[in-house]
Amino acid sequence: MAIITNAPRGTQDVLPSQSYKWQYIEQMALDIARLHGFREIRFPVFEHTELFNRSVGDTTDVVQKEMYTFEDKGGRSITLRPEGTAGAMRAILQNGLLNDALPLKASYLISCFRYEKPQAGRLREFHQFGVEMAGAGSYAADAQVIALAKAIFDALGIEGLALELNSIGCPTCRAEYHKALREYFAAHKDQLCDTCKGRLEKNPMRILDCKNPACAEIAKGAPVVLDYICDDCRAHFEGLKGNLDAMGIAYTVNPTIVRGLDYYTRTVFEFVTTGIGAQGTVCGGGRYDGLIELLGGQPTPSVGFAMGLERLLLVMEQQGCGFAPEQKCTMYIGSIGDAAQQKAAGLTAALREEGFYVECDAVGRSVKAQMKYADKLGAKFSCILGDNEIEAGKVRIKRMDKGEITEVALDQEALVQYIYHNTIDEIVEYE
Repeated sequence: MAIITNAPRGTQDVLPSQSYKWQYIEQMALDIARLHGFREIRFPVFEHTELFNRSVGDTTDVVQKEMYTFEDKGGRSITLRPEGTAGAMRAILQNGLLNDALPLKASYLISCFRYEKPQAGRLREFHQFGVEMAGAGSYAADAQVIALAKAIFDALGIEGLALELNSIGCPTCRAEYHKALREYFAAHKDQLCDTCKGRLEKNPMRILDCKNPACAEIAKGAPVVLDYICDDCRAHFEGLKGNLDAMGIAYTVNPTIVRGLDYYTRTVFEFVTTGIGAQGTVCGGGRYDGLIELLGGQPTPSVGFAMGLERLLLVMEQQGCGFAPEQKCTMYIGSIGDAAQQKAAGLTAALREEGFYVECDAVGRSVKAQMKYADKLGAKFSCILGDNEIEAGKVRIKRMDKGEITEVALDQEALVQYIYHNTIDEIVEYE
């Protein structure tokens, strides 16, 4: 049978055989973030387009080429979020969260949308875990956010990620840097792509992030931002490096990192790997001290990061990292006849309330087919109820992996005790 259509290009289905891995990563990230004081925030998947034009930057590739923007039935320009920070900060500002004790720490799990060429670890619908710390301007806050990202990677068992740092300065010292960039790129203007020619006057730093091969080659000889940052920005950068040294977090300074979004100031950083192809950044972030003011709030220094879940999963699978095991069926209760089916249904509901994954027949299969189904589910225990078992008040439970048979009273308490005593070693080992 032919289906109407396939999933749109650049999207993917997460099937039950893979979803437990996603749940493991997501829960681990939320749990580690909570230990660092970050609580979850949730915000809409679409926003008014102006939010991204103003915050992300109308000279960025994201705004110029990649956003999914449409007009709704009320004639308003709406955009599916291409990243998380702008929406999170809008929600924080709109709901008055900055009136609470600062710094405000928020975390989130979101889907994002960008019209890009699909490749390994990069899709048009992708997913991120992110954090924002608002109201902390110190380099110590930068270090804490970086340490949180590393703690998540360590907890997931990921190895070989390299932390790269840079400072892109503040608006004051960046003006001098922009001047130097304009002078440099003006000499190569004829070789720049049309998009970068338009960026030359408005925001020459965006040329450094251009994916066009010709522009990227020219950018290799461009002035380095660290040569232009002011004393305050340099002191902030040195303080960050000192904090990371004190925490035992290794890093390298990469003066070519500028990040792809305009709201960044001072610190920018990435965790990168060479194991998933050219798109090797699994986490990126930095400081954006002017963003909340840009959105209409009071000046509020902020810092955060976002890590791509698809890329995390790729790295973990390539490295053979462990995942929490997928939950298998604890017990399958088979049945023969209507009375036994009803008894099986009642016991199944009762055992599920006790926290066990239990199944019974819902199709009308034969006993042989029921046992085949139990085996496909990976059930640890199975039993068959019929008139004799109901009359005797006893049932024979089979431990599927060892073939052992044990007779147990046919009631909820006895079944719970049997399951618990035969899985206690596995529960302790897992915990």
